[in-house]
Amino acid sequence: MNRNRHIATAFDRDLETIQAQVVKMGGMVEAAIADASAALEGRDEDLAEQVRRRDRAIDALEAQINEDAARLIARRAPTATDLRMVLAVIKISAALERVGDYAKNMAKRTPVLSQLPVIDGAAMALRRMNQSVSRMLQDALDAYIRRDARLAEDVRLRDLEVDQMYNALFREFLTHMMEDPRNITACMHLHFLAKNTERMGDHATSIAEQVIYLVTGRMPDDARPKSDSVQMAAPAPGGG
Repeated sequence: MNRNRHIATAFDRDLETIQAQVVKMGGMVEAAIADASAALEGRDEDLAEQVRRRDRAIDALEAQINEDAARLIARRAPTATDLRMVLAVIKISAALERVGDYAKNMAKRTPVLSQLPVIDGAAMALRRMNQSVSRMLQDALDAYIRRDARLAEDVRLRDLEVDQMYNALFREFLTHMMEDPRNITACMHLHFLAKNTERMGDHATSIAEQVIYLVTGRMPDDARPKSDSVQMAAPAPGGG
């Protein structure tokens, strides 16, 4: 085996190890979304606390991926194509970490919402929205592993559905607040969570766009489809 072939094989092996970490991280984030949603719907403060604690492991895994990716670049001197794959890994893990933060924020609000009036149908609607985002995330990661640009484009288009669900929820919250001012505090918290979920969809879409770039060498030319969005102030993922 010549030296170049040996270096290529070592690079592939190291990259596979990092990609396995990304897949593991994706599974942890998907579990965080599901558990945070279940905790909110069931007003389960213990489960919410588990989600918050597990976010530290997600953050640690992202840091490990970044460290391993930097070491891979330094040791293997990758070609332009290989470097694109490594940079995609870094961007994908960063997107996953942000989604994990949004799931943690949902968990952080569960104890507060447990003390407030129940808004009929809100938790179930948020669960459906979270499930849609979780499927987008899962498909985006599958597209990454399989280098499937068509599946990635499908994920990208589905972001519009999440935007539409968010807009519908926003209008429902406005209706509840106008009907009874006692609902205002709960609806503001729930809107924050709906907006966070909409942003999760944006990050899943960003992962899909990284896949398209990996496969085709170009980012999508057209702006991703977005529904006309209605807004109330929502803090960044670290807030709340």
